[in-house]
Amino acid sequence: MSTRALTLSEHLAELRKRLTVSAAAVIVGTVAAFVFHPLIFELLMGPAQGFDSLRDNKLVFTQATEMIGITMKVSLMGGLALASPVVLYQAVMFVAPGLTPKEKRYLFALLPGVILSFAAGAAFGYLVLLPPAINFLLTFGSDIATPMIRVGNYINLVVTLLFWLGVSFQAPLVMFFLSKIRVVTPRALAKKRRFAIVGAFILGALITPTFDPINQSLVAVPILVLYELGIWLARLARLGERKELVEAVSSEPSG
Repeated sequence: MSTRALTLSEHLAELRKRLTVSAAAVIVGTVAAFVFHPLIFELLMGPAQGFDSLRDNKLVFTQATEMIGITMKVSLMGGLALASPVVLYQAVMFVAPGLTPKEKRYLFALLPGVILSFAAGAAFGYLVLLPPAINFLLTFGSDIATPMIRVGNYINLVVTLLFWLGVSFQAPLVMFFLSKIRVVTPRALAKKRRFAIVGAFILGALITPTFDPINQSLVAVPILVLYELGIWLARLARLGERKELVEAVSSEPSG
């Protein structure tokens, strides 16, 4: 039984419905994050705890609107994080009619992995990368000048770094999915390894807030490991596809 193709007006109505649900989820998440914003600030301050340059472990703000502005930004980012499963689901449901049944199955199976891998990337940045990076930034030149860190500058730095690390950790799943739908091959990915090495260190320089090559390597090396993991998953995807093909052929009646 074939699925009827949607008209343009039906596509627009579907898009409007998905956007409305996503926006409602973000608004609810933002309100919840605003209510608990002191806890979120305390969590984001974790990597900077214990430094003598932060009196009483507090940041400063130099403009009357800076604190309320950064609070709203943190609340919105928290709302997006809380609503991300709903937003991701709505996005997948909108594009699903254009996919084959097999592609839909793969995509839905990967949804939990997308959320978990993003959380893993953010956790890596929070626990491994941020402490030495913050230490470098707060101690460099401290014998010449006394650092007074603005809350807006610090929060923007932390949120940006955690976001892009979370995105970077999606690479293996993307490579697996593209291999499953035959957009790329494991051999082609392996041949591009030298470009991945260069790209990883460029990303390390862009993501890391310091000029310290050690901190940049803390980003570049995991990205390379993720790329190798992606190649392995791409090979696994093709092996699974061959197994499905063999089972389908063997199940066909002979004669």
